[in-house]
Amino acid sequence: MVVVRHCGYLTVPNCPLLNGEFTLGVAVVKMRNPPVNSLSLEFLTELLISLEKLENDKTFHGIIITSDCPGIFSAGLDLTEMCGRDPEHYAEYWKAVQEMWLRFYLSNLVVIAAINGVSPAGGCLLSLTCDYRVLANNPKYAIGLNETLLGIVAPFWFKDTLVNTIGHRSAERALQLGLLFPPAEALRVGMVDQVMPEDQVQSTARSVMAQWLDIPDHARQLTKTLMRKPTADRLLTERDADIQNFVRFICRDSIQKSLHAYLEKLKQKKG
Repeated sequence: MVVVRHCGYLTVPNCPLLNGEFTLGVAVVKMRNPPVNSLSLEFLTELLISLEKLENDKTFHGIIITSDCPGIFSAGLDLTEMCGRDPEHYAEYWKAVQEMWLRFYLSNLVVIAAINGVSPAGGCLLSLTCDYRVLANNPKYAIGLNETLLGIVAPFWFKDTLVNTIGHRSAERALQLGLLFPPAEALRVGMVDQVMPEDQVQSTARSVMAQWLDIPDHARQLTKTLMRKPTADRLLTERDADIQNFVRFICRDSIQKSLHAYLEKLKQKKG
């Protein structure tokens, strides 16, 4: 479930969006897909529908995306969507992941991630599409693209997004080693923009949002497009080939065995 709370342009006492505070044109999108906010096909579809509704409502200029699951921002892609299914399903799922990245990365809205939990792999990718990232200062709340640890290779647009954020050398090391950065290290390399006490993450995101919304919207939007369009255009040009590459890769027996073994290990931990 994606919980969207907003205040719009009307003064609303005790607005649930901001615990009684009033904000102009900002929505808080709280991810709720227990237990770990996995990005399943159904969840991605709901998330994109919510984004489209907010973008089409001209009273909104910004989104704060956060989690409604304690200790978890998002555990990333749903491995059950990538294991034991047919190629057509894998293609449908990967297209939805691409769409999530494209829509958030190019959104005209100001998008701020209030990262209030661990954020590996696809959860990290979602945060990297945002304009600004605030991470809770909890040593357990690591963030990074750790796909290699699962025997999976991050596609070029994951890589491009990370390079654009932390630079080529840091990204190369992080991707090859599957690094998950604790808050202080994430801030040092530029993975996040601020690290705050956990009880101040939401209020900091709101303060940052106010700064971004002070900028004339048309100028900010055009600048965002100027900075991000070349990266997005590469995926748009190679989108079908990227889907085919993903399907071929994920259908390999070795990859399916690796994913199955990892899912079984998770089941045993839960048990």
